[in-house]
Amino acid sequence: MSAQDSLSLVFSALSDPTRRSILNRLSKGHLSVTELADPYKNKMSLPAITKHLKVLEKAGLISRRKDAQWRPCQLEAKTLREADDWISYYRTYWEESFDRLDEYLKTIQEKSKGIKHGKSKKR
Repeated sequence: MSAQDSLSLVFSALSDPTRRSILNRLSKGHLSVTELADPYKNKMSLPAITKHLKVLEKAGLISRRKDAQWRPCQLEAKTLREADDWISYYRTYWEESFDRLDEYLKTIQEKSKGIKHGKSKKR
């Protein structure tokens, strides 16, 4: 799968608040499916939580394994790092663009002040 395709899966998985909440809980340590489902037991079924986990797993954001009767889930931080790297590139681009815009606006304001005070240079 290409990097672009994997990013699409990651951002799609992150678009859901329940899945983001699950990731937040997993950032504190490994949890079983039942433990992950517990806060949502009044709002959604265990199969619904399992579907969310499958989306997160397909995106590479979590991994699950079997350990006897316990099926721990864990956060896969490397995948989040790849998404952060992609976002960081564009963050840098926009910050640089805003810095250039800020400099341009300062130049315009200084020229405007000069005209208001009769300091306009005529040629």
